[in-house]
Amino acid sequence: MRQILEGSRAIALTVKNIKPSVISAYPITPQTHIVEDLAQFKANGEADYEYVRAESEFAAASIVEGASATGVRVYTATSAQGLLLMNEVVYNIAGMRLPVVLTCANRGVSAPITIWNDQQDAMSVRDAGWIMFFAENAEEAVLQHLLAFKVAEQLRLPAMINVDGYVLTHTYEPVTIPTVKQIKKFLPDYKPALGEYLDPRKPITLGAFAAPAYYMEIRQDLHDDLKNSAETINVEYRNLQNILEPEGAKHHHPHSDGLIEYYGPPNPKTVLIGMGSVVGTIKDAIDDMNCKKFNFLNSVGVIKIRTFRPFPEKELGKLLQNAKYVAVLDKAISLGQTGPLALEIKALLSNTGKTVRSFIIGLGGRDVTKDLIKKIAMEIRTAGHKDPFFMGKIT
Repeated sequence: MRQILEGSRAIALTVKNIKPSVISAYPITPQTHIVEDLAQFKANGEADYEYVRAESEFAAASIVEGASATGVRVYTATSAQGLLLMNEVVYNIAGMRLPVVLTCANRGVSAPITIWNDQQDAMSVRDAGWIMFFAENAEEAVLQHLLAFKVAEQLRLPAMINVDGYVLTHTYEPVTIPTVKQIKKFLPDYKPALGEYLDPRKPITLGAFAAPAYYMEIRQDLHDDLKNSAETINVEYRNLQNILEPEGAKHHHPHSDGLIEYYGPPNPKTVLIGMGSVVGTIKDAIDDMNCKKFNFLNSVGVIKIRTFRPFPEKELGKLLQNAKYVAVLDKAISLGQTGPLALEIKALLSNTGKTVRSFIIGLGGRDVTKDLIKKIAMEIRTAGHKDPFFMGKIT
């Protein structure tokens, strides 16, 4: 049954139905509603997980790291400065191959202080070794939490689901929460094999000291497994669709999977690429641009990146074969260079002759309008573009 729910509530209900054994978190805006609801479920007797309110985000990450090392399902959530405070543990979790699942309610980072949305917090840990999902809306966030637990536990890789703060966490939308029975069919109880977690019956060491003779090979193993997780993500995405929408799954768009989604006319000359909630605005804008009034644009499409790590190079390459102009819309910036997503796209399309340009939008919660998207679609065709191009500044 579809309900009108706040995005944070939808995520909390989904996590409750997934039935983790341990949840630990520290409240930080705009993530707080998620963990407040999870704490309330525990207090009301609606859930039997161990809930630990830590004294900081560093402590929360350490608690779920330790719990995961004992072989149980765990969950945490954070935002912005909280994710930065977790940074050391985030790297440790990946290096020890612990299937921790974390929700990041994306928010700009200080200084200056901001509590509004952009994606600079997630980009600060993009190299840590985590699977990284980005949700366009609450419905997609729900599905990505299920997918994250399934893939993380199957491959022993941590996973992060990114949801734009306020835009998704505090907004009410129609959403369907999968039942415990549906979830159980897709995501069985987590039972790692003896020898994969800390147990006196078969002692192991996690995060051991690695001399130069071994460190590089260990990092390559993590790198290879993270890159190869793309295939598992797509397989499990289809499995999840078949469980939740057995009829609808047969008619899914051929350019929609667990990694990316394409929206727009076939073979467009101009393609916009983005991640997260802004893609909804882009879709509305290109619907306007592709009508008769805007025919001079010759057709515009949008590619949504659902999975930023592993990066969907192969899938993007296929979709961009016929595009001439590619505009990458980043809600983050690699200061001193360009947008983080744009860096990936430019590397992928180097030597192809395509025009690829970086547009920085929405930093610190700056509004991203349809008119701004239309301006970008026209700007990509003009000469003299300065990279990166900050769009939507007050002039």
